Amino acid sequence: MSATIPAQQPQQAAAAGTPLAPMAAPSAQQAAQPLTASGETPEQALTRAQAAAQAKRLNEALGICQDVLATAPDHPAALALQGIVSAMAGDPEKGVVLLRKAISLRPGNASWYAHLSSLCRMTYRIEEGLAMGQEAIRLDPNNAEHLVNLSLIFVDADDRERATACLLRALGLKHDHADGHLAMAQTLLAQGDFDAGWMEYEWRNLTEAGKATMPPMTSAPWNGMRIPNGRLLLVGDQGYGDTIQFARYIPMVVDRCQELILGCSAEMGPLLSTIPGVTQYCHRWNDVPGHAAHVRLSSLPYLFRTRMDTIPARIPYLKADPARIAHWRERLDAMLPPGLKRIGVAWTGRPTHPNDRRRSMPLSTLAPIGQAGPAAFVSLQKPFPAGDVEAMGLFPYLTDISADLTDFGETAALIENLDLVVTVDTSMGHLAGALGKPVWILIPKAADWRWLLDREDSPWYPTARLFRQQKPGAWEEPLDRLVTALRQDLVAAMPLPITADVGG
Repeated sequence: MSATIPAQQPQQAAAAGTPLAPMAAPSAQQAAQPLTASGETPEQALTRAQAAAQAKRLNEALGICQDVLATAPDHPAALALQGIVSAMAGDPEKGVVLLRKAISLRPGNASWYAHLSSLCRMTYRIEEGLAMGQEAIRLDPNNAEHLVNLSLIFVDADDRERATACLLRALGLKHDHADGHLAMAQTLLAQGDFDAGWMEYEWRNLTEAGKATMPPMTSAPWNGMRIPNGRLLLVGDQGYGDTIQFARYIPMVVDRCQELILGCSAEMGPLLSTIPGVTQYCHRWNDVPGHAAHVRLSSLPYLFRTRMDTIPARIPYLKADPARIAHWRERLDAMLPPGLKRIGVAWTGRPTHPNDRRRSMPLSTLAPIGQAGPAAFVSLQKPFPAGDVEAMGLFPYLTDISADLTDFGETAALIENLDLVVTVDTSMGHLAGALGKPVWILIPKAADWRWLLDREDSPWYPTARLFRQQKPGAWEEPLDRLVTALRQDLVAAMPLPITADVGG
């Protein structure tokens, strides 16, 4: 049992692409190749590299691949594995180059095409990704993993009908394919099909990522029943944004049990513990008291049978400490000139988020916002990226205050003193929306399921306005629309000039 209850990662279907395939048996020609420096055949070395990669020892895996390539520079399997591991280590562009070369030297390996299709999707090469994904299926038509990967690319290409067909075929081949069920859930939820979507969404707990979100539990899983004489443990099992989004259900849970204990990260506890009915929060598993039943926070929409018209949307449902609100009001008054709109900005999420490459951007990309009109900007970033320090000067009055944003309760108190929050799709959007503050959110394509399809508003957050990408990776167009809207707002907020009365 882990010592603390961390902020978990949101569940993303097959985010890392198709699993590493076993190394093929060497041909006679391959077996005749020279030995590596370690005295192994290239295939023996690559088997070790693959094992290292599967154990997440990426530097070791890359080193073995490099040793093989030093002896056999055009060894296709070494190039392919080096490409896959390079992408796992954060360099998908290199992965694309190496996998292309491997395929050109030895066509016909379905797994290599599937990996390349995933990397093309990650780097916004949608057409190539579709072609590579379809070739993987042609070569291996009954591979459920490859079908799930291809479905994700069809979603990016706005072909949800074919995405669904891929998923149905994958689940037909492998009924318990958890990532396939999760991908189906996200497709259904994005389309507003909540009844079927929430049912499929429960499969997230059986994905490899989902299994790690909670230790073995000895209490009963809660099914929504009333527990008038018992204690219920509610666990924030996903990312910060998910936890904030689903916190709206906590009062509904409080109504069904005698006592509610909240298990969540230390950063989230001070904010969520202010919800009426929460007896206490624990961020260490060992501190959790005995309880009759437990439930994941992310299962509440399913348990309460949420539909589009029954989303609990009474805003605000989170509140900051009045004393902390007053503290930040005084601080901002001392930092910023009076009369200017105060705009909070957030431009990156956690790098470990499986979708972070798509949603985050350098601060300099948002530079047009800083020139939209007279305004004072406040950073909501924690931590403040070191690479963005020089870009602070593009935004009037922007400073790094991350050291003082100690938890989400503190950040909520700061947001209560702002006129508007502009953010990428990260927890700051959820927090501002839950507080009932105006928030403009830059949404990547393909969007996360919670933002639905082709709409600028959100039934989850009535004060939110969405600025969607029209093409994966292309931020210019939604940024232009956001800047135009901001310029109009700032001009409208400017006081009218006082003129002398010259009438006679």
